[in-house]
Amino acid sequence: MKKAALLCEAPENIDRVYGSGRLEQLKTQVALYPHIINRENMAEHKEGLREVEVAFSTWGMPTLSSEELVMLPSLRAVFYAAGSVQSFARPLLDAGLTVVSAWAANAVPVAEFTLAQILLSCKGYFRNTRDCRDADQRHAGQVFRGAGVFGETVGLIGIGMIGRSLCRLLKPFSLQIIGHDPYLSGELAAELGIEMVDLETLFARSYVVSNHLPNIPATRAMLKGKHFAAMREHATFINTGRGAQIVEEDMLDVLEQRPDLTALLDVTFPEPPAAGSRFYGLHNIQLSSHIAGSLNDELVRMADYMLEEFARWQRGEELLYSVSLDMLDTMA
Repeated sequence: MKKAALLCEAPENIDRVYGSGRLEQLKTQVALYPHIINRENMAEHKEGLREVEVAFSTWGMPTLSSEELVMLPSLRAVFYAAGSVQSFARPLLDAGLTVVSAWAANAVPVAEFTLAQILLSCKGYFRNTRDCRDADQRHAGQVFRGAGVFGETVGLIGIGMIGRSLCRLLKPFSLQIIGHDPYLSGELAAELGIEMVDLETLFARSYVVSNHLPNIPATRAMLKGKHFAAMREHATFINTGRGAQIVEEDMLDVLEQRPDLTALLDVTFPEPPAAGSRFYGLHNIQLSSHIAGSLNDELVRMADYMLEEFARWQRGEELLYSVSLDMLDTMA
């Protein structure tokens, strides 16, 4: 059996992600070191770590220095049961190690969450329920009703793992999908059934716009006031990406001027918005607390993906979710 260790600065995350029997399952596949390793105790356990070939982790994976990597001379692969690897992967990849991430597993609940919001947005649900709080408006039959799902246009910004998963979930519905992603090949766009357009066209044509840009420097402040001002009457904007990708004050100005628009924001910058922010006062904004990604029962799916990837790695098969240095430039 391969000798393995758990590397994590937050042991409680190991319990959460590798729960429901996943840690016990891992112990049947590897000879697991009996302590969770972090930067503080690594030197204390350096003798026991010399033969460790595989590391498993999740949120709280330490960023290892060259001196700390020397304490893991046999390490060949790291299986990370969470999403972004930006904080720790580069030194590992530079050292020739295999790094595998469960970003695809974390994409599943985000795509599901967004699918639900898109369908409800097409029906006008969020504005309708707001109108229904007013008894006079309700009895007068003046509550808003959306265009409906059939034949409407949905615009996706960023067609990475989440965007692609969402495209597949949207396929059974009679929707036109347009997208913007400078990194997506024409072949893959055709396979996914997406018409690729520029940002201005996407905002102008879409009844629902959904942001899935990766959280990298190139996407900061990418979505500006002019984009929101160009939105169709009664359109909805969904953000499960990051708040920093939007010039938020400009977006708030447009939403203040155009009560016909709706914004469903699972993320802001900062999180949560400061007390007194306009985010809390505008009736056409609905906030949620960054819940689109994996949480509670969904966490163990990430461990499942890593256990499956480890089995492929042991058999010498091609890995589905390994990370390369080139990928770091465009990954969240």
